Amino acid sequence: MVVEMTFPQLERAINPTHDIKLFAGRANSKLAQEIADYLGTSIGPMVIKNFADGEIYVQVQESVRGDDVFIIQPLCNPVNENLMELLIIIDAFKRASAKTITAVIPYYGYARQDRKTSGREAITAKLVADLLTTAGATRVLAMDLHTGQIQGFFNILVDHIFATPILVNYIKNLGINPNDMVAVSPDTGGVQRTRHFAKAIGCSLAIIDKRRDKHNEAIASHVIGEVKDKVCVMFDDIIDTAGTICEASKLLKREGAKDVYVCAAHPVFSGPAIERLANAPIKQCVVTNTIPLDMENMPPNIVQLSIAPLLGQAISRIHDDESVSSLFGFEKEMDVQG
Repeated sequence: MVVEMTFPQLERAINPTHDIKLFAGRANSKLAQEIADYLGTSIGPMVIKNFADGEIYVQVQESVRGDDVFIIQPLCNPVNENLMELLIIIDAFKRASAKTITAVIPYYGYARQDRKTSGREAITAKLVADLLTTAGATRVLAMDLHTGQIQGFFNILVDHIFATPILVNYIKNLGINPNDMVAVSPDTGGVQRTRHFAKAIGCSLAIIDKRRDKHNEAIASHVIGEVKDKVCVMFDDIIDTAGTICEASKLLKREGAKDVYVCAAHPVFSGPAIERLANAPIKQCVVTNTIPLDMENMPPNIVQLSIAPLLGQAISRIHDDESVSSLFGFEKEMDVQG
């Protein structure tokens, strides 16, 4: 189910302008078009195709000399193809003498490898930051990075924005009394994020103790907090294989939860994720369109919200040298603290 939501802070009037040079890769063309429609502009002409051996060819088909350019391209599946495509697009604009090049990355792939947890591991979040900078990006606009410290991996400007207003607004519009709700963190690492969701909704907080014995396999062991007869809303940044979320939802129901909702910014949905979500005791799994989904073939309990207005506002404010952080309240505080 696709739901269109409005958010008061995104209703600032934007005059249609052709000064914003908006371009897009092939990773999420629908989102790019929604952003262009919101801004009252069009996506610039560009040829992107593959040679017979798979190499990517890019040609910008209008002059961008001295212009501020924005390129929309999430690093979603196939992540390696989309990353390489973004790097080549950036290089094309650098060689076309664009004044500034902002990589608009709704989903920043490779972000989960942001530190070494054991010997001889790569830190891919830093590697991708270096690649984007070397290619010629002068600024990055990213949404819901897996960890805030990834901003420090860049030596160029980074604007970090959040899908929180869209998700919180949707939950509030369900009409459930906040006293009957509890915001649940699916693991201890997401407590800071969930605490701010709880504050925005005006409900209590609970935490699930999770153990990860194997790679990409999580076991939810017990709940810290009161969830009996409550509507539980779990918040996370990414749903990948959905193992964590689905096991947590089963645990919450065993602990007496009335209903379970799930909210996440990035629907990565790898492997068995969709089947797991369809069979889990989850009333609604609410995600955004940072990553494209074939909603016609999604289970009925998956809801997708558009973050095009949020990204459009951020792009407009960057272009006009206005504050981006003013779009948010508690998210700014969260980013500084955690």
